[in-house]
Amino acid sequence: MRPLDVAVIAAYCAAVVVFGLVLSGRQRDASDYFLGHRGLPWWAIMLSIVATETSALTVISIPGIAARGDLRFLQLAFGYLVGRIGVAAFLLPGYFEGTQDTAYQRLERRFGPGARRAASGVFLLTRALADCVRVFATAIPLAILTHWSLPAGILAIGIVTVIYTWVGGLRAVVWVDVIQLGVYLLGGVATLVVATRLAGGAAAFTRAWDAGKLITLDFTPSFTVLYTFWSGVVGGALLAGASHGTDHVIVQRLLAARALKDAQRALIGSGVFIIAQFALFLLVGTSLWLAGMDQGGIRSDTIYPTFVITRLPAGLAGLVVAGILAAAMSSHASAVNSLASASTHDFYTPLSGRQEPAHLLWVGRWLTLVWTAVLVAGAIAFRNQNTPVVQLALSIASITYGGLLGTYILGGLWSRARQRDVIVAIVVSVLAMTPVVLGVPWRWLPGLAWPWYVPLGTAVTVLMGMASSLVRRPDGRTDGQAAQAA
Repeated sequence: MRPLDVAVIAAYCAAVVVFGLVLSGRQRDASDYFLGHRGLPWWAIMLSIVATETSALTVISIPGIAARGDLRFLQLAFGYLVGRIGVAAFLLPGYFEGTQDTAYQRLERRFGPGARRAASGVFLLTRALADCVRVFATAIPLAILTHWSLPAGILAIGIVTVIYTWVGGLRAVVWVDVIQLGVYLLGGVATLVVATRLAGGAAAFTRAWDAGKLITLDFTPSFTVLYTFWSGVVGGALLAGASHGTDHVIVQRLLAARALKDAQRALIGSGVFIIAQFALFLLVGTSLWLAGMDQGGIRSDTIYPTFVITRLPAGLAGLVVAGILAAAMSSHASAVNSLASASTHDFYTPLSGRQEPAHLLWVGRWLTLVWTAVLVAGAIAFRNQNTPVVQLALSIASITYGGLLGTYILGGLWSRARQRDVIVAIVVSVLAMTPVVLGVPWRWLPGLAWPWYVPLGTAVTVLMGMASSLVRRPDGRTDGQAAQAA
């Protein structure tokens, strides 16, 4: 481990803490802590959304996908943009009706408090599991460079992140995200330039073209081929609809915008930005293949980190690893803050009856510490496997994303749906999708490509909710008829 690299990483971690504390301002109440007093500029929210959804998984895993395959993963990003446009048009206006503190408060107005807590509970579980994978993924390059154990790297990430998150809340998280986005993009561009030069210059991409490494579009009509145009647009759109329309990690940022138009601008802009970002890191993977880094016998997720430590000059390697840490800390800080927000507003406040802003600020800060401990412990307990971590994390999220998105669709399009129907639909969807995604204890629909998980879960939720609403009550009426009579 070269001293200059260590110095760059240490300086970056110190700078993150300092900037986070300086930019956070004073936190007066829970609205300040969780929503930045609803006064953040749209462009900062846009960049924060990109940084939050990127995480270390994008930075280390997507290059590995391209190095081992081609550029067809980019088709998902096209669907992500379509999904965000749909969320901006149909879901966001409802979030700005009145004052909402979490994504699931809207469900309470439509169905009741039980539906709100059920959806929020699903979010807490899924986000915690997925973020454990993200934190674990970040410790991989850190261990390669520093020779630390994975638990030591995970603990270091958790400590650095929680300092500015605990003090500054969402405002600190968003402004640090803006800085971290620039750092990891700079690291990606630097890697692309160095790897391309090692491969013989830009002309080397002709060799990648001849080998089929630059294939981007695949119009094969299949549910089992991993990345096709149809799975990308349909599956990607519904995945983005769930992640950016119902996942409180993203919705929390949108609620912090000054007005609906600002939130819509930030959301759609992030979709355009993410296409360019995915293209960058996929091309990084192609350049690594051209430079001969795809050696057999190693995980695809370690191709990029291995190149960083073995081929990049001192100082630049430290900058790239700092960029990977930046992506990780932005996602980790966002997850911790949103988990604390949902726990405070969706569970603690209604169950305790305490609504004093200063008290909720105190509760939110302590829950931030609790969730940090949970995520760090979960990441340490995670076991290595051959599945690319970006694919694994998105698959885990897909267990419940369909249930969450289907709930909102039921609320908007099926007037007969009531609280019981929504809860039943979410439970059935999660139970149905768990074996599909994880393959235990048994698996139906074997071979289904993961981009179709969210569409399937959404369909199960909607159909189950509709069926439940038609079940007869003891008096012979359906729940919908009883509600209309009331």
